[in-house]
Amino acid sequence: MRSFIDRMRWPDYLIVAMLIAFFGYVWFTIEGTLNYKWRWELIPGYIIGYHTGREAYFANILLQGLAATIRISIYASILALVLGTILGVARCSQNLTIRMLARTYLELLRNIPPVVVVFIFFFFLSQQLIDALDLARWSRNIARQEDIWLWELFFGDMRRFPSIISGVIVLALFESAFVGEIVRAGIQSIPKGQREAARSIGMSRLQELRYIVLPQAMKRVVPPLANQFISLIKDSSIISLISVQELTYKTVELVASSRMIFEAWITTAAFYFVVCFGLSRLFSRLERRREGQA
Repeated sequence: MRSFIDRMRWPDYLIVAMLIAFFGYVWFTIEGTLNYKWRWELIPGYIIGYHTGREAYFANILLQGLAATIRISIYASILALVLGTILGVARCSQNLTIRMLARTYLELLRNIPPVVVVFIFFFFLSQQLIDALDLARWSRNIARQEDIWLWELFFGDMRRFPSIISGVIVLALFESAFVGEIVRAGIQSIPKGQREAARSIGMSRLQELRYIVLPQAMKRVVPPLANQFISLIKDSSIISLISVQELTYKTVELVASSRMIFEAWITTAAFYFVVCFGLSRLFSRLERRREGQA
């Protein structure tokens, strides 16, 4: 922190002063023009609550939403990486039909508004899959059991397990289009000479892809994939439209019940910023360390 302050110059201090003045102006405008009464003292209770009967603290509505957002983002990113890798490989296939099918999928998803994509996937695929597998009944049976702490650690409230799965599938199918293009670019960045060398020693197309192309391509696409994961966390707010109870959905509930409009949304924005900015700095540091070791 000390070194950061030492590096600051007068333009930096000027920018900080302008930002403080701007937010101060917004603050007093809201309070004066709208006659809005700030109730920041209530917000901590909606993050971590205290149960007087049990005499214990518990994760309240906002922290529950944040935990759900993190879970959904992690699971969706894993599934999107798998699907995106398959799509990226298909985009580089020598088979024209496979190549065109993958490109059609990618171009459709990248050029249709995310909200439309979310509703299409939810009603025509995700919900149908959940009903076909009868996940609602299965999750209710799990929720009735006594020792389910491990399930709750990974999936939260098991009564809402189908909702989480819906969000994961919808997000993964949407984000896989962007991951597919990243993987495709990584594969095509590998010099043709390495592929020709692999074929010259008798490797098949699959062996060439597995042992030569993909290991190098995946190393090159780590930075853009990290950025895509951060974007996925922000995009997860869209699935609140299909009643997935992540952070944005919980914030809407809080606003509706308490009327703390600005406090709730500013707190939610701060949560998103801390998570995304923290991950951004972490990935940047890991990338610099990897470059230093190379």
